[in-house]
Amino acid sequence: MQMHLRFYILLLACASLAGCGQNQSNVEKGNAEQELYIGIGTEPEGLDPHIVTGVTEHYVLLSLFEGLTTVHPETLAIEPGVALNWDVSKDGLRYTFYLDPEARWSNGDPLTAEAFLFAYERILTPAMGAPYAYMLYCIRGAEAFNKGGLTDFAEVGLSSPEPHTLIIDLEAPTPYLLSLPTHYTWFPLHKPTVLANGSMTARISKWTKPGIMVSNGPFTLEAWRLNHSIYVTKNPYYNAAETVQLNGIHFLPIATDAEERAFRADQLHLTSTVPIPRIDWYREKQPERMRFDTYLGVYYYLINTERGPLKDPLVRKALAYSIDRDSLTEHVLKAGQKPAYHFTPPNTGGYTAEVKLPYDPDLARQFLAEAGFPGGKGFPKFELLFNTSESHATIAVAIQQMWKEELGIEIGLYNQEWKVYLATRKARKFDIVRAAWIGDYVDPNTFLSLVTSDNGNNHSNWGDSKFDDLIRQAASEQDQAARFALFQKAEKILIDEMPVIPIYFYVRSTLIDEAVKGWYPNILDYHPYQDVYLDKTTPSQP
Repeated sequence: MQMHLRFYILLLACASLAGCGQNQSNVEKGNAEQELYIGIGTEPEGLDPHIVTGVTEHYVLLSLFEGLTTVHPETLAIEPGVALNWDVSKDGLRYTFYLDPEARWSNGDPLTAEAFLFAYERILTPAMGAPYAYMLYCIRGAEAFNKGGLTDFAEVGLSSPEPHTLIIDLEAPTPYLLSLPTHYTWFPLHKPTVLANGSMTARISKWTKPGIMVSNGPFTLEAWRLNHSIYVTKNPYYNAAETVQLNGIHFLPIATDAEERAFRADQLHLTSTVPIPRIDWYREKQPERMRFDTYLGVYYYLINTERGPLKDPLVRKALAYSIDRDSLTEHVLKAGQKPAYHFTPPNTGGYTAEVKLPYDPDLARQFLAEAGFPGGKGFPKFELLFNTSESHATIAVAIQQMWKEELGIEIGLYNQEWKVYLATRKARKFDIVRAAWIGDYVDPNTFLSLVTSDNGNNHSNWGDSKFDDLIRQAASEQDQAARFALFQKAEKILIDEMPVIPIYFYVRSTLIDEAVKGWYPNILDYHPYQDVYLDKTTPSQP
């Protein structure tokens, strides 16, 4: 009922949001006016880059901000962003960025190195409680400052000898350093606007609201109607505004099945995903409008290791070993996903895990019996949480049945809307929760560091000092073979302890209108909007 209602609201929004003519769809009007309509699946948690953690938020923030570097839309090669160029010291410990002297904020203010220093101090300040603060730990003193061991931010390896020069000193050479500023945690912030709306570390603030937010990306925030739409318009002060062809973007938080219907009705140019039941139809009827792209991500179940029998690694391994991933990916998901028998996706920056968990129901039953629950007898009923989505529900039902048939245990399924789900995860009020991780950069560290004891995104209550030490050693190891060997040891611990149950490696599935150009497939699903445009000559589907 709710999803049908949201679809009806979407169609009504054609007139109120985009001013559509009586017989003109969003796509037709968007093509004529260079305004892109994107389905983002759910309402963003927020637009403060130091608080949010999701892919949904990434899509919107990428239109509003730009970091020191950006990427080529096809190859992901590092390209200049706010920094026109940079120098790297011979020992790899100092990066000197030379900022564009013409760079401006969306209100016309000059953009200087101070904006980066302010943003980095904010995300690292302990009172901010930023879940992604660890993304900056490669900076000398950043981890110590974030954990309270260092109290003077001036001692962190960040400095600016003059307004358009930013120096970053590292704890150890970091081969992927130039990729990090493309992530929203490294974006600059407009200090006067943030401070005019509260303290530096205020988590509830109006600075992210339309009419208040000042940003530096290709677009600015024009309107935000909760559970309806976010609308951004071209930023005339963007340093390459003349090359930006889109005049605006409409981000629409529509549930998956309603999103697909909106696409068929020409109300969306792009969807966030393809509903599983519709894959075969598009393969047969409109294959050119459906894309499956390799995506650097893992879909997994996160276990609360402080909940009853789930404290026991034998129980966790029993749950993991009894999932038939091949059957799930081939017959349920059907979009080319690969079964995940380890956590880090294969060939991540040249690294592929050697350890593999098996599909072995017999061994799973043996583990469960050793844990005190032969045949599932006496095992308490627990719950599996997922954020509201037809696809997540389909997967959960399939795994629920596998656990019942193979282990004799019952689980309950329940779902929550995105913001509530995130709050429940952070509060660790769950037994098992659906989760996913998309690489922030192409290196195994972006996956394995996620499960370290003090990572702000690790909600499993699991930690292992040996695992933490291995990841810490890998951060400073310069020999690639030795570094990968450390990751192999860490991954083995993770599979032995099983605080996470890998399910499958992602494929990015989307429905895309023929008019959309410059939206290239890449493993990070990173699409700089300054490179996207709409071909006005492309006819709509009948």
